[in-house]
Amino acid sequence: MNEGDSMATTVEQLKQAQAQNRELLKEIKALTATVQTLTEEVAFFQRQLFGKHSEKITDPNQLSLLADDNGVFTDPEQTGNQSETTVTTVVHKPKRKRCESVDPNLPIETTVIRRENLSCDHGHQLIPVGKHFVREVVHQIPGRLYREQIFEQTYKCAACETNDGVSHLYQGTAPQALIPHSLATSSLVAELLYQKYALGTPLYRQMKAWRRAGLILSETTMTNWVIKAATIVQPLYTLLHEQLLTQPYLQGDETPFQVLREVGKTAQSKSYIWIARSIRLAAHQVVYYTYSDNRAGKTAQQLYGDFTGVLQCDGYSGYNLLGATVTRVGCWAHVRRKFFDDACKIKGQPTITPPLKLLDQMFHLERGWRDLTPTKRKELRQEQLKPVIKQFWQWCDQAVATPKSRLGRALTYAQNQRSALDRVLDYGEIDLSNNATERNVKSFVIGRKNWLFATSPAGAQANAIWLTLIETAKANGLDPRQYLEYLLNQLGQLPVFPTEEELAVYLPWQQVPDKKVWRDQEA
Repeated sequence: MNEGDSMATTVEQLKQAQAQNRELLKEIKALTATVQTLTEEVAFFQRQLFGKHSEKITDPNQLSLLADDNGVFTDPEQTGNQSETTVTTVVHKPKRKRCESVDPNLPIETTVIRRENLSCDHGHQLIPVGKHFVREVVHQIPGRLYREQIFEQTYKCAACETNDGVSHLYQGTAPQALIPHSLATSSLVAELLYQKYALGTPLYRQMKAWRRAGLILSETTMTNWVIKAATIVQPLYTLLHEQLLTQPYLQGDETPFQVLREVGKTAQSKSYIWIARSIRLAAHQVVYYTYSDNRAGKTAQQLYGDFTGVLQCDGYSGYNLLGATVTRVGCWAHVRRKFFDDACKIKGQPTITPPLKLLDQMFHLERGWRDLTPTKRKELRQEQLKPVIKQFWQWCDQAVATPKSRLGRALTYAQNQRSALDRVLDYGEIDLSNNATERNVKSFVIGRKNWLFATSPAGAQANAIWLTLIETAKANGLDPRQYLEYLLNQLGQLPVFPTEEELAVYLPWQQVPDKKVWRDQEA
């Protein structure tokens, strides 16, 4: 081989080495990006599991508590000495017992329902001759239970009996039972509902407390009460939804929920609770929950129906099916959360990144305008908030990040919502964030951590109905416990199909007897 051929071979080998080097550098760069992404993911999930969930950038020195997993094995031990003889046993199904009983030592109050008209059909005066037992129920008042035995006063007409020798008997008419053939009363069921939905106490824990108080109830009985009582207030729940859709500005969100017995679905599959509510400045506050077995856009269409106006929500694509009659406004709190996750990608104190600093500046301005009129707030947003938003988008436009990194995801989310987010400048009525709805989601989530799941779709919808009434009562300044008892007392006596006029007087912004102010600590 001559010197020229040797030189050509060397040059070719050098080119191959350089090409290999470029490929290796690309591979190293890709692997480095993957390692960085996975490191961010590990830090994110560690913070989700063990860190604090507040998005405030404060002192990170906080202890975390880890719950011990105290599993108990319940399978019997096999000794190896099992009998091989097959024994056939006839099992008799036990007679079903009533799943509710009451301590006989509880105080008893007797109510005798007297007849309003004390004349017989012929106009003669009636005289009392006894009373007819109707039912026994249990009432709950703060601190104690008591039994009420209800009788209907019995009358006879002596004049008619003298005339024809036949006894003519008449009785008073007792009010309709809240739940037939049960001990349930409006006060008892209202307390049960308040404990479950406002305080997050599941029924199996309430069962023990009721037993200590002198009332023995099974969890199945209480569940049936919750569902049956929900059918009583269902017409008002429907009216609240109709009233909500007449408002020009709404906020919405959704959260997962597990329902065990759904047709065509496994027990492990996800269902959802959807929430729609009035904005903070609305005169009549409605917080509406509904259950759906899916998160599809068709559910959003059913929920918002013929609504025409402005809806503030997150970037979920299911809301895209709402059509041209609904103008969507984005939530800047969701954007901030994405960039906050990026700021926490390194273990320790979150880094104050440029986008996070600009977002915090936006919220600082908004806090000062909270109590202003919509017109004034819109004016100030155009003057002071708009330049900050412009700086934020300028930073996003020039930022570079891998798509799967936390920063890349934050940038993608923000850019996809850009038009909806900018619309907050056009509506002084709408807040910068959807945090009001997030707080209503939190009320459900706190309860969900205790209830864990609903057994049936009927139970899931009952949850939605009672949360709607409780959160709407709170939003309108009512004591939810008092409001529930009031509704159960009154709506249970209405016709099966009440009119809108009959129901309207029970809306929470109407005058309610013995109304008490609900002092919401989060307000």
